[in-house]
Amino acid sequence: MIARRAALILFASAAAGCGLFQQSGAAVLPPPKGTPTPRSATPPQSAATTIPILPPATPAPSRVWPGPLTYGTVTPIPTEIPTPVEVFPFEAGVTNILLIGSDRRPGATSFRTDTLVLVSIHAGGRGAALLSIPRDLFVYLPGFSMQRINSAYTSGEQYGYPGGGPGLLADTVLYNLGIPVHYQARVEMDGFRRVIDTVGGLDVRVACAYTDWRLRSPDLPPEDEANWVMFTAPAAVVHMDGDYALWYARTRGHSSDFDRARRQQEVLRAAYRQVLRLDLIPHIPELYTELSSSVSSDIPLAALVELAALAPRISPAEIHSRFLGRDQVTGWRVPVNGAQVLLPNAPAIRALLEDAFRFEQTDPLVPQSYTTVEVVGPASNPDLALLAAERLEYHEFRTHIGPTSDEADGSTRLIDYGQATAEVRDELLSALGLPAAALELRSDPISPFPFRLVVGSSYDPCFDPTRGQVR
Repeated sequence: MIARRAALILFASAAAGCGLFQQSGAAVLPPPKGTPTPRSATPPQSAATTIPILPPATPAPSRVWPGPLTYGTVTPIPTEIPTPVEVFPFEAGVTNILLIGSDRRPGATSFRTDTLVLVSIHAGGRGAALLSIPRDLFVYLPGFSMQRINSAYTSGEQYGYPGGGPGLLADTVLYNLGIPVHYQARVEMDGFRRVIDTVGGLDVRVACAYTDWRLRSPDLPPEDEANWVMFTAPAAVVHMDGDYALWYARTRGHSSDFDRARRQQEVLRAAYRQVLRLDLIPHIPELYTELSSSVSSDIPLAALVELAALAPRISPAEIHSRFLGRDQVTGWRVPVNGAQVLLPNAPAIRALLEDAFRFEQTDPLVPQSYTTVEVVGPASNPDLALLAAERLEYHEFRTHIGPTSDEADGSTRLIDYGQATAEVRDELLSALGLPAAALELRSDPISPFPFRLVVGSSYDPCFDPTRGQVR
């Protein structure tokens, strides 16, 4: 029972969110300055309450946004306030959940939301998307000013914005990115550690070796320099306990926020695989009360059950991992305080959203067909096959891990059995970072897989999914 309970919490973290939230409603016309604003609250659900299992694809078309400096303190506005971004035309039935990681320590009252990942789930089970939003994105907080997006939650709580922190954060995402947020969830550091430890850890597919400072033990005081050591997560399938996973997903001393977002999505994808392995979906109703006592959320039970039921139908290849990366933002220094921030590039972001939220149409009368690649690796390093498969799944190719092969003699080859188009073959080579010379043609019309990837012992699995994302 303990394992199942923790698994449900993990599922909420990875696929439907976990945290402490009020209902994330849209902003209304704010009261005059100085007028006390009551904090919105989610009324308790009764048996007679009708719960919309799948929220509307877009908010109401008529919006009245609060003007600058309606809330908070009077501060200089370093840039022109942008106009609201056009709402993205999501298909009906797409549910958007904003997962938030905060840096709040036990006993602290203030914190920053340094991790923002939007999870979009298609009601038809046609796919899901993860969109990482950088903490330093410099945007308009409705009713406030131009600030980093990671300050929205705390500002909304502190100054009585309608809906509190969740309300302001949802409105900030809608105003600046055009994405309606239907539900929100937040996880804090200690809870993250405990959940992962309770389920026995995660097998994270680390594509690129990463070295950074790490506390020798989470129990040691961080202010003592002697308690820190340089630590490396190797490029491998790494089993991580809660402290290891938190360090890997959070640290960025020797990298950047873009690279940290890549590592966070590696952890989320590992959590999703763990959820599927634990087969926890049938136990959600019986554990809902226990989940609520440990991890509160604004996702109603009916919606949680329906969303969770889609999980077995969505393979990792149907989860689009996307990032507001270097191609979608521009670095800038704020003149009034010298802060380094990221300015959004609206056209580039729109192109990324159109690619990220493109869920392929299916015909119920026609069986679905997928390009599945058989991946085999060397017996000396079987992790290489899994890492190469992960890279293919990031590019939305399904994979099948075959037994280790004597063919993996140091070189990596893509074998084409002549069942797919040249365009698909070229896409595979590009996704893997392989030259045309790595292609081998073998005619075999009855092969169970159109392609076989032989991963050699010299294969480098490192790649950067935050660049060149729009295909």
